[in-house]
Amino acid sequence: MKTKEMRLRKIQHLAHEIMDEMNSRKVLSESDRLGLVIDNLSRAIGDLTDPFGNYSLDYIEEKMNNAHYYVFKFKNEKVRNLL
Repeated sequence: MKTKEMRLRKIQHLAHEIMDEMNSRKVLSESDRLGLVIDNLSRAIGDLTDPFGNYSLDYIEEKMNNAHYYVFKFKNEKVRNLL
């Protein structure tokens, strides 16, 4: 079983990957997909910043994984369309 610190580190890594990708290129030109990324990230951050410290790592991991998927799935689709 993963420790809390390891799980938080993975969440942090996914967030940084998403931010780097979104800032390096205009990967997400479809507003619907961008909306999904923003929605998942904001839900994860909203849960993590609960002032009472009551947050679910499962929920945060799910939302971060969803956001990561939407960013990189779109990137891979664009590459396939160019071939």
